[in-house]
Amino acid sequence: MSSEQTPAPETPAPETSDAPAAGERPRRLVYAAALAALEGIALVVAGGYVLVLGLTGAGDDRQQAVTGGITLLVLALLPLLAARGLWLTRRWSRGPAVITQILALPVAYNLLQADSIAIGAGIALAVVSVAALVLLVNPATTRALGITGPGRAE
Repeated sequence: MSSEQTPAPETPAPETSDAPAAGERPRRLVYAAALAALEGIALVVAGGYVLVLGLTGAGDDRQQAVTGGITLLVLALLPLLAARGLWLTRRWSRGPAVITQILALPVAYNLLQADSIAIGAGIALAVVSVAALVLLVNPATTRALGITGPGRAE
């Protein structure tokens, strides 16, 4: 074969300084995954607690407590799956993570309206949700996940 028929070896494109190296996660993505996991774990703990109260008959309405506990356990799947996807830098995981944060904001607002210790939980949930949203829409996070804006093909 002549040198004209042999394709020239491709040189890799130079990496930009702000793009993460292959296999490297930006800290913002790690923090977003951690916050989503924290919310999922909190839902598992709360769901387990409510479920145990319902099964032991400690609550006022056993059926309502069992249903509420199971519901919280099922709801915990969304942030936990999103956290796993973010940790593994899967593109699909950003949507469920953003949805989780948006759904948490009205819950935080309702907790803030309480006249009890739930106010502290509302503040914590609002802070975590807003922080996670900021991290999820950050350009470094979207680049790491391979998400481009509308009309931007790479």
